[in-house]
Amino acid sequence: MITAAQDNNAASVDKHTMVTSEKQQGRRNPRLARSLNFSGEKPSTPVLDTINYPIHMKNLSLGELESLAGEVREEIVYTVSKTGGHLSSSLGVTELTIALHHVFNTPEDKIIWDVGHQAYAHKILTGRRSRMHTIRQTSGLAGFPKRDESIYDAFGAGHSSTSISAGLGMAIGRDLLGKNNHVISVIGDGAMTAGQAYEAMNNAGYLDSNLIIILNDNGQVSLPTATVDGPAPPVGALSKALTNLQSSRKFRQLREAAKGLTKKVGGQAHEIAAKVDEYMRGMVGGSNACLFEELGLYYIGPVDGHNLEDLVHILKKVQAMPAPGPVLLHIITEKGKGYAPAEIAADKMHGVVKFDAMSGKQLKVKSKTLSYTQYFAESLIAEAERDEKIVAIHAAMGGGTGLNLFQKRFPERCFDVGIAEQHAVTFAAGLATEGLKPFCAIYSSFLQRGFDQVAHDVDLQKLPVRFAMDRSGVVGADGPTHCGAFDTTFMACLPNMVVMAPSCESELMHMVATAAAIDDRPSCFRYPRGNGIGYILPQNNKGTPLEIGKGRVLKEGSRVAILGYGTIVQNCLAAAKHLQVIGISATVADARFCKPLDGDLIRLLVKEHEVLITVEEGSIGGFSSHVSHFLALNGLLDGKLKWRPMMLPDRYINHGSQREQVEEAGLSSRHIAATALSLIGENKDSLHLLKL
Repeated sequence: MITAAQDNNAASVDKHTMVTSEKQQGRRNPRLARSLNFSGEKPSTPVLDTINYPIHMKNLSLGELESLAGEVREEIVYTVSKTGGHLSSSLGVTELTIALHHVFNTPEDKIIWDVGHQAYAHKILTGRRSRMHTIRQTSGLAGFPKRDESIYDAFGAGHSSTSISAGLGMAIGRDLLGKNNHVISVIGDGAMTAGQAYEAMNNAGYLDSNLIIILNDNGQVSLPTATVDGPAPPVGALSKALTNLQSSRKFRQLREAAKGLTKKVGGQAHEIAAKVDEYMRGMVGGSNACLFEELGLYYIGPVDGHNLEDLVHILKKVQAMPAPGPVLLHIITEKGKGYAPAEIAADKMHGVVKFDAMSGKQLKVKSKTLSYTQYFAESLIAEAERDEKIVAIHAAMGGGTGLNLFQKRFPERCFDVGIAEQHAVTFAAGLATEGLKPFCAIYSSFLQRGFDQVAHDVDLQKLPVRFAMDRSGVVGADGPTHCGAFDTTFMACLPNMVVMAPSCESELMHMVATAAAIDDRPSCFRYPRGNGIGYILPQNNKGTPLEIGKGRVLKEGSRVAILGYGTIVQNCLAAAKHLQVIGISATVADARFCKPLDGDLIRLLVKEHEVLITVEEGSIGGFSSHVSHFLALNGLLDGKLKWRPMMLPDRYINHGSQREQVEEAGLSSRHIAATALSLIGENKDSLHLLKL
């Protein structure tokens, strides 16, 4: 019966099926007929020049849409070569972006870009082309979708795996309000490794609201996760399942036959055909093919994500379906598509600085020092050389955290868990119960996603997991979504956590050694984006464990005490030099620890100075808050002490350079010196001398 159904209906399946046909897969791609211009000169874009908003794309022919795709690619490469930014992700979804805006009626129809670094083409086509040269710069366009930047940005992003949850919320809201617009969530296969995506799909299948999910499958996590030897594919069973789905041509042909039958017959025959379809999915594709449909999503694919004709046809079919419920369209794309230097680069040119458009060579500024990330990695390797119990965990960020270097040296002791920070934390907790020494390296802003696990699974059980919190403080062009403002606040509120921050790269290495030595409770240390200051490093990058809860005095003074926490200590030292110019003596101390605080050091600073200023590159509720509690509880605010906290303002700081962000936050050396002057009653002439 199955065979008969297949034979009788195979001939009647429309040549424009919901899935890319073998003929279409084999033909030469028409977009490649015209050589694209990556000379570095502004490209000629006759079709793009007619597009200000998506409505101007509605009447374009297929040929014009394909020309538009080439021009948008040229525009992206030309723009990003001048500004830096995220390159290959946007090149990989150029055709998809054009097809979506051609078929759907944005902004009434909502497109949600997961993570959002692939949205450059979207920005170009939605009224922001003239401002693309400002992207990721102060007062310029954001590098990610941002609701207050454009009505076409339906949902803000920056972190991964949120698009399906947000899309489902919008779909249910639409239903409750009696509207009939479409909601489309675009998510990558890397983002599909996060649990939130499955929670959302599970809920979507249950609620059965109309929602279109587009799985952009490019076989690589769209993060700086490359190993030393090349790009890293998404980890886990999902990646294998998607690969099997891509290769199962028989599955696609059988399913199309069943779908053809269900359209032609009704009643009991319709039910039989539906069972045939379900049986074939289980028989041919196995659990891999059924994965999404078991969650209640109607699966379509895989589809060539660079074939505009197929994408437009399929999206129109999905758009016209009266009540499909949640639909998942699985497309296959290539990061960096159409730009050869990106296609062959180890990291696919995921995130780039300014580069030569013709060759793809990035114009990186040489530095005499390494990044804090690299110093951390080298130090951890040095510790692991001496202690075989040390293991490292990251959440799809081998390149970003430096653990690709650790993985190269200790491949069996480094674990990439995918974009799954919650799992990473509890996985590390499990390792700790077995006597291993896990270092969990996660960006400060990404660790926010795993806070419950830090509190419940690690700190409550007093398990010795070590958290290396990279990108703490302001981070520059990535802006507020990646700003590491809150880690000190949410880690130091936990009763058992040791909380540290180094003032320089040498101190970072000592804190790695300190964390390795702490084996009776959890610990963490934060460090910034950017390079070290050139301080002398410990021999062989092997730090020396610090005494827990003890800071140090870096410069002796008399009237003013400045107590810094973290690398902002360097600004404190510079502020002391400003004050010295006008004859004011300032003490500068490096707290090292937020928890436990160095009470003896604080008492000494209060006793010997009339002014105490605490400085940190973190949010309200952090280091200064802990100092204020100590001062109040010990009666140190009851006398004549003038104390002022300096921290990041209680608002989000927009993208720009780190230097500009520090200035905006009021944490530069000049701001610290000005605060000291205001507290000791110096006149305005002193401020003028310091050019404040």
